[in-house]
Amino acid sequence: MRILILGAGKMGSFFVDLLNFDHETAVYDVDPRRLRFMYNTLRFTSLEEIADFRPELVINAVTLKHTLSVFNEVMPHLPADCILSDIASVKTGFQEFYEGCGFRYVSTHPMFGPTFANLGALSNENAIIISEGDYMGRIFFRDLYSRLGLHICEYTFEEHDETVAYSLSIPFVSTFVFAAVMKHQDAPGTTFKRHMKIARGVLSEDDCLLREILFNPRTGGQVARIRDELKELLDIIDRKDEAALGDYLKKIREHIK
Repeated sequence: MRILILGAGKMGSFFVDLLNFDHETAVYDVDPRRLRFMYNTLRFTSLEEIADFRPELVINAVTLKHTLSVFNEVMPHLPADCILSDIASVKTGFQEFYEGCGFRYVSTHPMFGPTFANLGALSNENAIIISEGDYMGRIFFRDLYSRLGLHICEYTFEEHDETVAYSLSIPFVSTFVFAAVMKHQDAPGTTFKRHMKIARGVLSEDDCLLREILFNPRTGGQVARIRDELKELLDIIDRKDEAALGDYLKKIREHIK
């Protein structure tokens, strides 16, 4: 299959490496400097090259801010039977776009990135495939992710964004709060060091990714839950209420079983 990958960033590079031995691949980026380390693939910087390549599948791996605009840029240069796909972490507005674009489509979200995941061993990682969209496109990505050993879930667009708001925004915001109040420790304990490692990993992510997660329309509700829990916990601490603390610890231990 002829596969075009849009964007030569971390995930674009990941998909090139993943696909280039079994498929004819090309990667498109307007910045030729980002293409310097793309190997065993065609490298495009012009729309005319895309038209000549005639891709059968497009994987859009640019940041969420630019995903739909890049689709609009390249669509006039794609064959009518091409399948569009994205790996965006937030899908707000995507269903409406796809249903009006005139192309078959498939939308997925590999729930891992280069920061924490070992891209050579992904058996403990997850991927979401959106249930709306082209059947053959979903089959392609289900086979691809299965060969990586990923655990695959199938959600609607709506269910996906609800899940992401919970599973990413809560740990991200909790990490931000830790980083905001922490200070240097000459002799940090094990728990502190583990949290510090997580904080450094999260904060090494591109600002665009962090913005995508935080500006998910559903994130505010999840952050409000953190605020409510902190208020309850602070009240228990201020009152030094041992019974209430026991009940609170019992509640949260049930959550992590």
